[in-house]
Amino acid sequence: MDEGKKRVAFYTLGCKLNFSETSTIARQFGEMGFERVSPNGEADVYVVNTCSVTEHADKKCRQAIRKFISKSPNARVAVTGCYAQLKPEEIAAIKGVDIVVGALDKYRIPQLLAISGKNEGKIYNCDVDIVDNFFAAYSSGDRTRSFLKVQDGCDYHCSYCTIPLARGKSRNIPIAQVIDQAREIAAKGIKEIIITGVNTGDFGKTTGESFMDLLKQLEQVEGIERYRISSIEPNLITREIAELVANSAKFLPHFHIPLQSGSNRILGLMRRRYNRELFADRINMIRELMPHAFFGIDVIVGFPGETDEDFADAYNFIDALKPSFLHVFPYSSRPNTPAASMDGKSSPEELKHRSAKLGELSQQLHTEFYIHHLGTHQSVLLESTQKDGMMFGFTENYIKVAIPYNKDLVGKIIDVELSEYNPTGYVTAKMLK
Repeated sequence: MDEGKKRVAFYTLGCKLNFSETSTIARQFGEMGFERVSPNGEADVYVVNTCSVTEHADKKCRQAIRKFISKSPNARVAVTGCYAQLKPEEIAAIKGVDIVVGALDKYRIPQLLAISGKNEGKIYNCDVDIVDNFFAAYSSGDRTRSFLKVQDGCDYHCSYCTIPLARGKSRNIPIAQVIDQAREIAAKGIKEIIITGVNTGDFGKTTGESFMDLLKQLEQVEGIERYRISSIEPNLITREIAELVANSAKFLPHFHIPLQSGSNRILGLMRRRYNRELFADRINMIRELMPHAFFGIDVIVGFPGETDEDFADAYNFIDALKPSFLHVFPYSSRPNTPAASMDGKSSPEELKHRSAKLGELSQQLHTEFYIHHLGTHQSVLLESTQKDGMMFGFTENYIKVAIPYNKDLVGKIIDVELSEYNPTGYVTAKMLK
């Protein structure tokens, strides 16, 4: 690689885990003297960290790769992530791609670019059978929060999901190493950590520790004032974990829990490890301890075999459960998964209709959650983003708040009173002295 080329751009799709890994790779390039630039401009190196949760994600990855190659024909292009792990030959065949890097070698991307030929399309360790390492990672580009990776891989093998193929078995680093990284994050002045993983609550399998042990020790890290637990399977939420969050000054009442379907019949076809009664039990248990908790819930519509009756059953269950927000995903058939060969695929029209109906329900529930909290006093961690003279941040229970912009408040936690709901998706607030 020409040592005079110092601009590197990153493009990340998918989950919080990908963002933590991209940020770690970016720090490696920074240590080598590269300047990080926006992917919207020209660069000498592009690193694309891909997602493959849906066919649409694959398509977005290909479009991004081709856009960068067209924008900077002489740039070096490295592609990694789940799509690269699952379909390396497909990516390597794109003219202009230099290297396709599997999970085993993500931490070696700068070195691999240096030894590879231009437009070579060389594939490095994308054999899914060897995805057994752990690439420790956390994000650090944001002054207010960091995504800290504590776990990788999954042993659940749900019938629709390619993640076990792309990321391998459930595994983790020792708690002591996680704590060291949390201290590094705190030293950067970052106040909030989002604990991330593929199956976060499964932490401890490879080290003989437990997720509860991890939470207890993270709570002791000085400098970090807030923790959010990223996506956690409902069957792994124990009362002990819920009580720790409820009684903690640092862990926040914000839960992102995948439901995937409110129909027990469909949950069975999906090979999920719970039924809707268990899911409702976990939500009610948390609400008993934290009445104002925020619940974000993942839902897949149009899974093979889902009838109108199944969808209505699921919709009614979710409506009665009253989560705070829904992340709705139309089912996407993924190669090498059991669901791909199941009968009863939904039509594009059915997928669109069911997605829209749940989207409308989500908007209603989200609005009700925000309005319910008007007049309450909340603490908000303020971000650098500004729009129309306003700055934004989130309460402990994940209500987006806007106050007049003040650069001195960026990265600070302040107390506010929630005053007025804005239909574009936030609440204006008054600062409390």
